[in-house]
Amino acid sequence: MAYSFPDPTALMDLGAELGMQLSEGEAGEYHAYLSQLIPAMRQLEMLPDAPTPVRYPRTPGFRPEGIDNPYNAWYYKSTIVGADSGKLRDKTIAVKDSICVAGVPMANGASIIEGYVPEHDATVVTWVLDAGGVILGKAACEYLCSAGNSATCSTGPVENPRVPGHTTGGSSNGCAALVASGDVDLAIGADQAGSVRIPAAFCGIVGLKPTYGLIPYTGAASIEYTIDHLGPMARSVRDCALMLEVLAGADHIDGRQQRHKTQSYTAALEHGVQGLRIGVVREGFKRPDSEDGVDEIVCRAIDQLKDKGAIVEPVSIPWHSYGASIWLPIGTEGPFMNMVYGPGVGYGTNGAYLLSYMKALEGWQGHANELPPTIKALLLSGQVMAKHGGRLYAKAQNLRRRLRQEYDIALAKCDVLVMPTTPMTAPKITPGDASVIDILTRSWEMLGNTCPFDLTGHPAISVNCGELDRRPVGFMVVGRHYDESLVLRVANSVHQQLPG
Repeated sequence: MAYSFPDPTALMDLGAELGMQLSEGEAGEYHAYLSQLIPAMRQLEMLPDAPTPVRYPRTPGFRPEGIDNPYNAWYYKSTIVGADSGKLRDKTIAVKDSICVAGVPMANGASIIEGYVPEHDATVVTWVLDAGGVILGKAACEYLCSAGNSATCSTGPVENPRVPGHTTGGSSNGCAALVASGDVDLAIGADQAGSVRIPAAFCGIVGLKPTYGLIPYTGAASIEYTIDHLGPMARSVRDCALMLEVLAGADHIDGRQQRHKTQSYTAALEHGVQGLRIGVVREGFKRPDSEDGVDEIVCRAIDQLKDKGAIVEPVSIPWHSYGASIWLPIGTEGPFMNMVYGPGVGYGTNGAYLLSYMKALEGWQGHANELPPTIKALLLSGQVMAKHGGRLYAKAQNLRRRLRQEYDIALAKCDVLVMPTTPMTAPKITPGDASVIDILTRSWEMLGNTCPFDLTGHPAISVNCGELDRRPVGFMVVGRHYDESLVLRVANSVHQQLPG
């Protein structure tokens, strides 16, 4: 629709919506001046957009069903063969369905944009292909990436390959299931509250949320600009480190990237943990929602680090317990403003805007009744918070600096911090007829240890440290900013790789 400007009468109505009482004469004067903006706006509409590159051909693809999709983890299959050489030569990769792959349908787990096809590749997609990787398709995810279980994806729940009938976690649930089952070697997930680490924990694989801004977010659907992260998922720490070497770095587009320090992450794995100081965060254990046995299995893994020469000591960080409360306004009002005023890509953010995705999402209010309870709850609570003048969001953004400082103080004395990734193992899949309360509880009950580090930007990885009644238990390692090498090094000494 071409840009247009309302006539004086409509301008009076718009003013009234903003609390202005314009006279007919005032409205006429404003109209006379502001309507002169029309030629500039129409000129802008005529200029070409600034696309990101599409370098590699891809197959038409298809929606897999039945035996082609046993865990319901694929959203769409399309093969894209990358360069003839590179670090990921012949490695197979799944891309979370919140990340653009040109010519391949993308729903972001949501029925309201079913049929949308991006015309651009995300930066990480291009870089994976440049490194010789082979993308096999898009992995299913939770509805607009806003749940930690498998109850909201519009194509149905994703089943945990390790524990039939149980959730994979979320929201990068399809990625985790495809890696755990061996369908792919690697996956690229997104993490705003734990969405890489939670499914990694539930499925017994490796999932890394890197330092904020280390991996460019360009070409991925945003939840909230200040907590958006992309991260690698793999069956081994070595493959995770290898993929990070490909994904880390500046694309000179994404404004989340204030600075970037890359390293040879695989080389760090040659070193053990001898002499490293491991801080065991007390507040990460014995949580009100902790499942019996999880803490004990994590503590046994910590004892193994001690046996390998690490110096293990308890650390108290009281502010860790406040992390979820600080995250809540940012993770609620932020997505509300993003969805209502900056459709799916943010408003006032510094980076590439996905214009076609904005167009696909802009009519969501005409389909609001089909939204799952998680999105309805986010919108309702976000609306309430917005009516408080944005003060809760603003205060939370201020307090995240204090939260970061508290972890930094602990990390000045310790090399890394450790705790359970989630306080529980994978629960059973939430049934389709579950109540709103059950769906919301199951969607967000596991975020307490993971979401604080989306606020503070510290690198955090989940690895498998054992099983409880055949359900994997996640072990989380947190490090200093841009010190992924050390985080991966400790994680490699803990991870118990399960067959894929």
